Amino acid sequence: MARIDYYFTLISPWCYLAGDRLERIAARHGATVAYRPVDPAQLFARTGGLPLAQRHESRRAYRLQELRRWSADLGMPLTLHPRHFPTNPAPAAYALIAAQKAGGDVGPLAQAFLRACWAEERDIADDATIRDILAACGHDPGLATSGLFAGAEAYERNLEAAVEAGAFGLPFYAVDDGERFWGQDRLVQLDRHLAGGR
Repeated sequence: MARIDYYFTLISPWCYLAGDRLERIAARHGATVAYRPVDPAQLFARTGGLPLAQRHESRRAYRLQELRRWSADLGMPLTLHPRHFPTNPAPAAYALIAAQKAGGDVGPLAQAFLRACWAEERDIADDATIRDILAACGHDPGLATSGLFAGAEAYERNLEAAVEAGAFGLPFYAVDDGERFWGQDRLVQLDRHLAGGR
């Protein structure tokens, strides 16, 4: 059975646009998914990337066109300039890590946080929002605070694991056989790989 380490951040529109495709692919091939939220700013700093605000205007303009096109192609509503972006993804990430440790299904939880930011104009750094999303996804809302310390430690470990796995952008999918896939637009290739194709 293959394992996919999924490196992502809860404030990336590209992670949002991945939707539930990773989960459907994993289910189709009997693979498991380890959700590993990562601090994107630290990942970029460690691997030579630039945060959005420091990128050339041509790159920022093209990003908006791509987001608009992918949103339309996938039929997923997306606000190009959400009210609460950028925001601190760490509190929601800590809650997700705590939910995963508690044994819950965190795929829908990750998607709910991403949808909150990119389609619902909600602040995923806000404690009340985090608790509401946890509860709506069937998790204990108390994980928003009870998992802070362990979540922070795991968040740091995830960054180190991401760098070691060769991740430099998010979303990033690392299969335990050494194959790596960067971007939600590579999910079709991940699917083909797990089916036995190269």
